[in-house]
Amino acid sequence: MDLKGFLYKYTVPRIFKESPQDSAITRDINRTFPAHDYFKDTGGDGQDSLYKICKAYSVYDEEIGYCQGQSFLAAVLLLHMPEEQAFSVLVKIMFDYGLRELFKQNFEDLHCKFYQLERLMQEYIPDLYNHFLDISLEAHMYASQWFLTLFTAKFPLYMVFHIIDLLLCEGISVIFNVALGLLKTSKDDLLLTDFEGALKFFRVQLPKRYRSEENAKRLMELACNMKISQKKLKKYEKEYHTMREQQAQQEDPIERFERENRRLQEANMRLEQENDDLAHELVTSKIALRKDLDNAEEKADALNKELLMTKQKLIDAEEEKRRLEEESAQLKEMCRRELDKAESEIKKNSSIIGDYKQICSQLSERLEKQQTANKVEIEKIRQKVDDCERCRELFNKEGRIKGVSAAKEALDEDTDEEKETLKNQLREMELELAQTKLQLVEAECKIQDLEHHLGLALNEVQAAKKTWFNRTLSSIKTATGVQGKETC
Repeated sequence: MDLKGFLYKYTVPRIFKESPQDSAITRDINRTFPAHDYFKDTGGDGQDSLYKICKAYSVYDEEIGYCQGQSFLAAVLLLHMPEEQAFSVLVKIMFDYGLRELFKQNFEDLHCKFYQLERLMQEYIPDLYNHFLDISLEAHMYASQWFLTLFTAKFPLYMVFHIIDLLLCEGISVIFNVALGLLKTSKDDLLLTDFEGALKFFRVQLPKRYRSEENAKRLMELACNMKISQKKLKKYEKEYHTMREQQAQQEDPIERFERENRRLQEANMRLEQENDDLAHELVTSKIALRKDLDNAEEKADALNKELLMTKQKLIDAEEEKRRLEEESAQLKEMCRRELDKAESEIKKNSSIIGDYKQICSQLSERLEKQQTANKVEIEKIRQKVDDCERCRELFNKEGRIKGVSAAKEALDEDTDEEKETLKNQLREMELELAQTKLQLVEAECKIQDLEHHLGLALNEVQAAKKTWFNRTLSSIKTATGVQGKETC
């Protein structure tokens, strides 16, 4: 039968057939890897697939059915392959690798495995073997899950994956290698314990030790390097069966049944304790998950509030930015108008100064021309006076009248009047020049004042921009920093 036909025959139709262990399967599904993301959700894909595989196998293998802990092995297979393939590999391990033999005949083959493990301990770890004899600790008290679940129930998954790989390659005898490796690496701690301490060590401390991948790697190297021959295991198996036959012949049936009853009661108590431990772990995991969920919801609410506050701050910052931009635009417009006005005043003053300079230049030229013409005229008159004998008698060499004082006075008066007129004109021109200079100074002062106001205005605009930008950047940084801390 090909794989497709096999899966169709033994999985799909049998899922809908009732299983006598259905309640046990349903109970164990929630306890299988409750902290793993794929299996933690009740009714999720992981639990649904796991339920289908366990129920299908219980219907398929009616002799064995479903055994407690079988769900862990099925879950490990589901993490690597689809449920149809996981079911087929589970069947292969149970039948071809002999795992189902451990569950048959009242776990007789499992007790044989315990005897073989103790004989291997006697050979490889004699001091620990003797210590276990002293404290009355038997292999079935700590190693039952190792054989029945292939170490999947307690140990970290990355270690379990290596063990399953070795089992598929080497066979079920790999369990002895791993078991001896665990006992060897824990020997020093176990030699210091009593009966209760040893059980607690196997149940709690030993699985925690291999949460470190480095420890798990060293354990697997030790297990692979340990050579256990099949011949030796066969020898110990014969010893066990011979011992059991001798006990059956010598022992009273009632005592045998009582001993078996005690052993079953002990196994039942141990399984109940393990069941309680698993239930406690499940409750603890659910409480931790609920706390984490509540904390995540609180953090989400806080982050939402912080986000709303940040958005409001951003809106306020944008409004402040628009207001500052409007003020800046108004200030720039005012500065531009004042600058245009100042430039207009400067042009006007420059034009007045230019006109004044032009007038002064024209007056200077007229004065020079007048003086030159007067000198020429005086020279002509003086020349005529010198040529005229009569005039020489009336005028001296400086051009003054010698005998006529009235003429002299009249001439002096005319000259003084002309001088006075020129002086008045000169004073008026100087006054006009002084006024022009004063206006120029006032214009320059006003220009400097406007430039000073312009500089202050530009500084205020720059400071306002920097203040707004820094305030906005600071608020955003603060909000981002607070958010980052809360997220961490």
